[in-house]
Amino acid sequence: MEPPPPQNKTSSSQPSPSSNFENIRAIKVLGKGAMGTVFLVHNTITDPSATNPYALKVVEKSSLHTKFDADRRARWEIEVLRQFSGRNSHPFLPHLISSFETPEFLAWAVPFCSGGDLNVLRYRQNDRVFSPAVVRFYLAEIVCAIEHLHEMGIVYRDLKPENILVQQSGHVTLTDFDLSRTLTKRTVKTILSSSSTDHHFDQSTKFPSELQKTHHRHRRKLTRWLTIIPSSNEKSGLKKTKSARVSPVSRRKLSFSSGERSNSFVGTEEYVSPEVVRGDGHEFAVDWWALGILTYEMLYGTTPFKGKNRKETFRNILMKKPEFIGQRNELTDLIERLLEKDPTKRLGYQRGACEIKEHVFFKRLRWDLLTEVLRPPFIPNKDDVNPPVTVTSGGLDIREYYNNLRAPPHSLPPSPLRSPSSYCHRNLSLTEF
Repeated sequence: MEPPPPQNKTSSSQPSPSSNFENIRAIKVLGKGAMGTVFLVHNTITDPSATNPYALKVVEKSSLHTKFDADRRARWEIEVLRQFSGRNSHPFLPHLISSFETPEFLAWAVPFCSGGDLNVLRYRQNDRVFSPAVVRFYLAEIVCAIEHLHEMGIVYRDLKPENILVQQSGHVTLTDFDLSRTLTKRTVKTILSSSSTDHHFDQSTKFPSELQKTHHRHRRKLTRWLTIIPSSNEKSGLKKTKSARVSPVSRRKLSFSSGERSNSFVGTEEYVSPEVVRGDGHEFAVDWWALGILTYEMLYGTTPFKGKNRKETFRNILMKKPEFIGQRNELTDLIERLLEKDPTKRLGYQRGACEIKEHVFFKRLRWDLLTEVLRPPFIPNKDDVNPPVTVTSGGLDIREYYNNLRAPPHSLPPSPLRSPSSYCHRNLSLTEF
């Protein structure tokens, strides 16, 4: 699937950032990811009062060599965002306001989602879970977004609560497309008749004899192909779920834009599908598996296959059935059918989102009226939409921000008193307090 010619779509409410980096000032840091930092910014020329801030994702070029294929992934995300315009625009997907490049930085701007992410929102609930009615609303919009991606030939591969943002309107939007890729759609008949590919298992994991016989020839250490990138938490009181992102690693050169199935090992540890763990190659059904994990987490506040370590988590993904609390119902049936370990039997495999929309959990839901809902479960406060900022202070210069990160810490005179930490036998970080 060839991407369309470059188009910069600029919303009337979101001013396009100038190619002059000096005109952009950051109001605050929204988050830090594996590749770059996301700032809430405004343009001092076109929006001096910061009434319409937008999100700017910045990747520092000097650090690209330290991250696996970060340059290609960043540029790929820009290309994907650029495709979400014109006939490919969607209410639950972001659009690219603008992108630009300097000798130091690669940056791109998208609309600011003032409601935070779905993980933050879940932790704001009294029992840290969503009611079935709220789950239904958010799932419906996520299904529509994934359906649109699949129709464009894009498999998302990074569905998780942190990547589902809440817009000012209360509706959701997906974010972070650097792990996505385009795949050629194949018919079910072709998929079922295709030969199986290599499988990869951790040699130290004990599997049933049937599996050992099946995968003996191609068994290798799974950890050889994994690089775990821990998520970073902002200095807030929120206790976020730890999620380890698995970098895209493949036996072949990483490809984003062709192929009938992918062999890259990508995703977030607890959201990785069985076919990815096995190394079978994967297709669009991995997104429906991740939807099942997401639904379970929204309902119970935890993921179904989380183990004490990575090896146990992957073993659970391969062997364990999801456990449900209380009486079985329509929602647990949906989760169970999404978490089918055989991708060819998984809900959504044959007819995509249509199968999921037809599930009894969504009965009487008016899919065509989702965007017309005026009172979603959560609507951000006006202060979140227009955060108070002292414009006269000039804001935060992004270049200065990165310079400060590289600067050595200021030296302090030695204390005449013995530090309490000297009695400890291990190093402690500020986050532990």
